[in-house]
Amino acid sequence: MGNLADSMEYYLKRLLEMSASGYLEVKRKELAGKFRCVPSQVNYVLETRFTLEKGYLVESRRGGKGYLRIKKLDAYGLPARFLQDLDRERTSTEEEAQGLVERLLAAKHISMREAALMQAALRCVAVLEGEARRDQCRNLLLRRMLQALLQ
Repeated sequence: MGNLADSMEYYLKRLLEMSASGYLEVKRKELAGKFRCVPSQVNYVLETRFTLEKGYLVESRRGGKGYLRIKKLDAYGLPARFLQDLDRERTSTEEEAQGLVERLLAAKHISMREAALMQAALRCVAVLEGEARRDQCRNLLLRRMLQALLQ
């Protein structure tokens, strides 16, 4: 599926670049038809290539009037959006947390030193017993760090 996924990713990113509104809205079924694939393959591309950690926000609505809305986030939009997700009790995996720190660093929203401190704090969560507890603690740590960055 690599070739299909690469083609679809390129197509969507190109449409997004040309969009005057800053976001792209497409129908999953139409996109699947264009690439002659099933809608689950469209989902795969969105879930792996257009993640929050990579700087994209994907909103989805299913059904007859359903759509996919893809938005490229800027460096300042990412922490605010992620903070909103954390406030809704969203749990963060270690991979998501590290990806966020890397994205903030790449966007020059944080320094190398701040990134190292954030990553060290997040690694300490690994000593806790139980995956749910680790996720909850990581979620709280990220929320507090992002709040500090936004002030």
